[in-house]
Amino acid sequence: MMEAAGFLLYPFAACIILILIHTYFGIHILERGIIFVDLSLAQFVGVGIACSFLYGHDGAARCVLPIAFAVLGAFILSLSRLIARHTNIEAFIGVLYIFSLAACILILDRSPHGMEEFKAILNGDIIWINGRDIFTASVLYAAIGIFHFIFRERFLSLSRDGKGSYFWEFIFFLSFAVVLTKSVQMAGILQVFAFLIIPALIGRLFTREPLRILIGGWLLGIISSLLGLSASYKWDLPAAPLIVASLSCFFFIMLAVKATAGPAEKN
Repeated sequence: MMEAAGFLLYPFAACIILILIHTYFGIHILERGIIFVDLSLAQFVGVGIACSFLYGHDGAARCVLPIAFAVLGAFILSLSRLIARHTNIEAFIGVLYIFSLAACILILDRSPHGMEEFKAILNGDIIWINGRDIFTASVLYAAIGIFHFIFRERFLSLSRDGKGSYFWEFIFFLSFAVVLTKSVQMAGILQVFAFLIIPALIGRLFTREPLRILIGGWLLGIISSLLGLSASYKWDLPAAPLIVASLSCFFFIMLAVKATAGPAEKN
């Protein structure tokens, strides 16, 4: 038991900090009604990570390339209101995702370890996370969290009412993309997408109060992470799919509870 606790300490800590920041951004994404924007942006950042695998022969390039794609992706999505005037925004996001996925496959096809690197982008490798990664992510997420808390009214106005300048829209997506860059490197696209959407979605089944959604999402996200990591250690299975499956089961259970407890509400 002590051996398992020691081995899972860093992965569990990583899951906690991921849940804390991603549930917050998930609330904004659900308010905006563009559910797959996080998946498409994460995959777009994945193109930068794929480029860093192929061309990043030094440490600087491995950092700069993902950040460059994060900034470019943030700029594209900051124009979503303008794009929506000319085409269906969900369709555009879908095209951006499939383009990013195709580009990622083509880039990694030139790499001698392409399949392993593609799996790393998709599933991550959170079970082998180290203390340095957790410290770096904690500092980064804390800084972005504080910034969003200071300007929370601007960001809530953007997400709820669509009111605000393109500058603040870009700042929102830029901070989101920076978080995704670090998160995808730590945990992979699959787990990041689940952490962004499912905890906030569970909270919205029962309340529209952001603080209550955060607390409920954090609690279930932490429990799901603990269950998934424990199962991964016990049965020697990939951690990310188990965490996602655990979190998804909580959503299905909570949805059943909601359905039997009272009349349906609009989401």
